[in-house]
Amino acid sequence: MTKLIAILNVIAWSGFWAFGYLALSADGSSGQMTTAAILAALGGAIGIWAYFQLVRHAETTGYAKKPNRADRSHLEDEFQGENV
Repeated sequence: MTKLIAILNVIAWSGFWAFGYLALSADGSSGQMTTAAILAALGGAIGIWAYFQLVRHAETTGYAKKPNRADRSHLEDEFQGENV
């Protein structure tokens, strides 16, 4: 499934760049610009979603290091009025 998402990621980003270029180079009053802009936005959204899925998978399998997170458990005790 990860390979399928990776392939989808590549296709989505290539569609984003291709249709984005077509949207920018089309005449301003034509329907081609609107269609290309919608397809570029769709490609960008799918590309971002696929990228985040790949990052999540890499973190859960141990391939990538999980991001540093602050230990915020002490804030709940301080909020309730207890001192540590």
